[in-house]
Amino acid sequence: MTRKSRIQVWAEYVAMRSIVGLLRILPRSGAQAAGRVIANAAFRILGSRLRSGLRSLEIAFPEMPAPERKRILKASVESIGRTVVEFAKFRPKNAAESAAIVEFDFESEEFEAYRKAKTEGRGIIMPTAHIGNWELLLSGFALQCEPIFFTARELDNPLIDKMFAERRAKFGNRQFYKADSAKEVLRALKAGESVGVLPDVNVLPNEGVFVAFFDVPACTTSGVARLAIKANALIFPMFAVWDDTRKKYIVHNGCPIEPANTGDKDRDIIETTAAFTSEIERIVREFPEQWLWIHRRWKTRPPGEAELY
Repeated sequence: MTRKSRIQVWAEYVAMRSIVGLLRILPRSGAQAAGRVIANAAFRILGSRLRSGLRSLEIAFPEMPAPERKRILKASVESIGRTVVEFAKFRPKNAAESAAIVEFDFESEEFEAYRKAKTEGRGIIMPTAHIGNWELLLSGFALQCEPIFFTARELDNPLIDKMFAERRAKFGNRQFYKADSAKEVLRALKAGESVGVLPDVNVLPNEGVFVAFFDVPACTTSGVARLAIKANALIFPMFAVWDDTRKKYIVHNGCPIEPANTGDKDRDIIETTAAFTSEIERIVREFPEQWLWIHRRWKTRPPGEAELY
């Protein structure tokens, strides 16, 4: 991680605090409009990211007409703006106020598996994705159900990192940094805790395994499967997706996944990783306008394969 100067750190922090402060005081419609403008402006400045987004969409949807891919990418960028706005404005006093902006389905058949695992004292790994609003999913769950642990990548600006960590922990959630979290996460899972993770990003070959994502091999973290197998933890995917008709995020429960445990360690890790990745793909296919296409998900290639970006 490149070390920034003190002046740069403070300049970025002041800018971020100013943006968040402005979004908080604006009415929701005005804040969402501002969020769309900021997101589009930022990514037009970073043109390479837009090109990466179009390339990712081409990889995932090779038969899709180019104009449709451009439409999805534009909507995806605007979704990022909405995510920032709602995260900035999310200041509920109780579970009921939280439910007005992020709605869970705690009565579903899928969620019964979560309750059963809790009753049995099992840990639960909760994969989500960079779709809709993963930040409100975390905070809303803490208010409406129970606080959980979560993993996060340390930002290169310590002041902004601290600001976001405090916001995420405001409702009782507890943070692990990805860089040094494996032992802590395993300990939490064995104690019957729930841990949220974001495993829908590209990783290096030594950190992951290749499983199909939109029918293309994608290097995916093996850590989720390893931890689930070691702790006998249930894997329970959840995704908070924006519903424009209802003007709130609706949480979609994925299919509960039991970690493979045949005794063939390598095979079990690949099978378990493929299972939760399939759940992520399902939600992204259903709501492609809300996933983070600018991320180079297929950057790492299997040995001998040509680069895709």
